[in-house]
Amino acid sequence: MVKERPRFVSDIMIRGALHGVTIRSTVSGGRLLSVTCPHMPPSYTLIRAEDIPGKNELADLPVPILAADELSYFGQPVAILTGPDESRLEDFAAQCRVDAEEESPGEDIFARRDIRIGEDTDAIFAEAASVVSGTYKTGIQEHWYSEPTGAIAEYSADDTLLIHTATQWPFHVRNSVAGVLNIDAEAVSVEPVYGGLPLDGKLWYPSLTACHAALGSWLTKKPVRLILTREDDFRYSPKRNATEVRISSALDGEGHLLATKVHARLDMGAMSVFTDEILDRLCLGALGCYKHRNIHIKASAVKTNLPPAGPFAGFGLSPGFFAMERQVSRIADTLGQDPAEWRKNNSGARQKTLPIGAPVKEPVPLDALTDTAASMSDYHRKWASYELLRSRRREEGDHQGNLKSSPEAFRGIGIACAYQGSGFLYSTETYSVDATLDKDGILEIRTSIVPAKDTDFNIWRNIAAESLSVEASAIRIVCASTCGVPDSGPDTLSRNISILTKLVEKACLDIRDQRFRDPLPITVHSSYHPALMQNWEAKPFDPRSLALLSSASAVVEVEIDPIEYIPKIRGVWLGIDAGKILSEARARRSLKLSAIQALGWASREQLAYADGRIPLGHIYDYDIPSPQDIPPITIDFIWNDTVKAKGIEELPFSCIPAAYVQAVSQAMDYPFEKIPLTPRDVWEAVRKPEAAP
Repeated sequence: MVKERPRFVSDIMIRGALHGVTIRSTVSGGRLLSVTCPHMPPSYTLIRAEDIPGKNELADLPVPILAADELSYFGQPVAILTGPDESRLEDFAAQCRVDAEEESPGEDIFARRDIRIGEDTDAIFAEAASVVSGTYKTGIQEHWYSEPTGAIAEYSADDTLLIHTATQWPFHVRNSVAGVLNIDAEAVSVEPVYGGLPLDGKLWYPSLTACHAALGSWLTKKPVRLILTREDDFRYSPKRNATEVRISSALDGEGHLLATKVHARLDMGAMSVFTDEILDRLCLGALGCYKHRNIHIKASAVKTNLPPAGPFAGFGLSPGFFAMERQVSRIADTLGQDPAEWRKNNSGARQKTLPIGAPVKEPVPLDALTDTAASMSDYHRKWASYELLRSRRREEGDHQGNLKSSPEAFRGIGIACAYQGSGFLYSTETYSVDATLDKDGILEIRTSIVPAKDTDFNIWRNIAAESLSVEASAIRIVCASTCGVPDSGPDTLSRNISILTKLVEKACLDIRDQRFRDPLPITVHSSYHPALMQNWEAKPFDPRSLALLSSASAVVEVEIDPIEYIPKIRGVWLGIDAGKILSEARARRSLKLSAIQALGWASREQLAYADGRIPLGHIYDYDIPSPQDIPPITIDFIWNDTVKAKGIEELPFSCIPAAYVQAVSQAMDYPFEKIPLTPRDVWEAVRKPEAAP
């Protein structure tokens, strides 16, 4: 069994622990001059950048632990204050003074892409039968954790540290803490608590908080407990980055794609965190699942004075797919065609490689997925019916500003498609699991991955039980800490099901081959090594991360009241190709949870910065779906047990938002191009004097 562990960091109580609080920048950009605090008892300690004994940066990420000179965003950590009394500590922290020389923040570029594939697109656009263009924007999204980010560091007299935190990447926490303190990584143990649904917000940010707590514990020689307030976590933890993507499509006389131009801009905030990964995934998503004969992509990841943006589920694929899927529906509307049929007629299903250069073992079955989702939802009949109603409203002049005169609700339906791979594009790390079969027939699997709950490991238990003919009750999975377990990498991008599950299976099969030749106990170390090749920008990437694609088609139907203009989602239907389904119940649960998050991003989760900071009202007004808001969600799988299991958790984020916006666009006869698409946006479109195209 997995060792029993607390659900939250705040559940861990350690006698004699000091409390920690973060002192932050009061400007959005400039130079740090000094950090001073009031007169305090000796039991209270202020820790600044000059007190750091090691490296003032996270492991492998250009994120300062504490600002030493340059200030890049409002709220950037500049000092840590520790003390025994939490109430007095907060009073002292409020009296701390951060002196800074404020400078107007500029806008720099972290990374650019200028990619050309095929012939000269300018010449093709000049001769095209028609050109369709649109600019598609996706907003910031908060992860909304069940508990704010926090860490507890325990110092021991033998100069070792134990870190408790909710993290998707325990070894990154360990390596970051060791680097900051200038000690051997073996002297740091990380005891993760359950992190909940992995949406990638706890991929790197807990390492920063852990370094703050570790600094306090190392310098005071006492345990330090540092847990952010809900407000501070909301303001300064990484969000899904905002994007803007303009796509132009050159079409021939039959409406087929001749050439595609993509211009994309990503706001990455003040630090370059996974920038290449997110930028290239967005570029891939912006091409969708379609056959593009000629391509020109210009994209940039921009540095601004906002807190560092970070990965959210999909690592950039989702905003890219939103842009292309909206563009495709707009093309179909322009041509007067059913968007589902246009997708099938322009599918890139026969392509053996993706534009980035990765070979594809099995192309996306776009036709089958589209037909599956359409059949479940009765899409074709509904689309034709709603199109007929839209045409009648146009003929009667009852659209746009006159919509409110209609007594009947407006309905629309949308469809969208997407794919995902598994694992990082850019990583040279080796990930491993260990397995040992002892003399008593007990199998122990060791990993650094911490699941949302123990039952998430039942897939591994079933595989091991079948491979070794042992009872599931005789299988023990150890993920207690970074001591005694191998580095299994970060819990992200569906790696657990697609990569680590294969490593577990391989380890069990190796034990099976050895058990009748060698004496027990038998231990097997199973590892994944990236197979690197060059991509668009001649960077080494792992083509296997995109070789085995999972894919989905989503249909969303909406109804809009002509008085309140609040889109009500009548239903969501998902057709999924995920290869062999190892646990149908777990797959459906993961897809449904992701679908709810995707609907929140698409329809209500409004968030913006003002002068580099999030207004307090946005924190308390942030609107996530409640149970009564969740529509019926129907899921069907294209079963294929001959193909290995593939990841699925990011798929709803890449196809549901575009399907939702298309449904609202059909209902309102207006081409919406952004998410979140709120009732206010719908009302503003109604008030526009110009008629829908």
